[in-house]
Amino acid sequence: MKPGESALQVRGLTKRFDRLAVDSLDLTIRTGEFYALLGPNGAGKTTTLRMVAGLLRPDAGSVSVLGIDALRDSVAAKQVTAWVSDEPMIYDKLTPLEYLEFVAGLWGIDPAVSEPAARDLLVSLGLELHLHERCEGFSKGMRQKVALAGALVHDPRLIILDEPLTGLDAVSARHVKGLLQERVRSGGTVIMTTHILEVAERMADRIGVIASGRLVAEGTLTELRQQNGQNDTSLEDMFIALVDVEAAAARARPRP
Repeated sequence: MKPGESALQVRGLTKRFDRLAVDSLDLTIRTGEFYALLGPNGAGKTTTLRMVAGLLRPDAGSVSVLGIDALRDSVAAKQVTAWVSDEPMIYDKLTPLEYLEFVAGLWGIDPAVSEPAARDLLVSLGLELHLHERCEGFSKGMRQKVALAGALVHDPRLIILDEPLTGLDAVSARHVKGLLQERVRSGGTVIMTTHILEVAERMADRIGVIASGRLVAEGTLTELRQQNGQNDTSLEDMFIALVDVEAAAARARPRP
């Protein structure tokens, strides 16, 4: 991959259900970047990420993942991508180690490589005492960590997370944040939605704000403050102001 090539490039991405959910969205995520995508409920965040991950077909637009046309070659795009939803789906009758070995097998990874990697992932997430317990008795937070480990076992270069800290206690959240930051330091790219603005403020290299299916602001925290002409305002205040402005604009736009 050429230096400076985007990890993710979205152009004109559009999706309609009973209403327009994503509205001709353009988005570029740089390689080696931690990007937080913020927005109110119903803004189109999850729909956007599901289209990027290949789980939902857009009505229009293009998705390029590390130079791969994800709509034409979805298998190749998925091989370098991880997707973790806010509702972890794992096999209850398997232990965490068995689950990761199963997922690694689906990717065709040599067990000699996948088994130590799986163990390291689970230990880094604080699950070392539960490696051989069945997942059926796990809390939502523990299940979320197993799902995250499963998504990372094939060493993806683009990690897409939808509310990854939902249901996690403070210690578990620290484990997850540490693992994600380590992935970015090693050259990976993370795009994450979150309603926890403090997490975006502390972890993200850049922040995008989406409302009514449109990207209404983007930049570092400093850049967002400069765009709003208030160098000392909080991310929460900026977020609310941006969403309110877009909501008013959306009401004023003619309906198709």
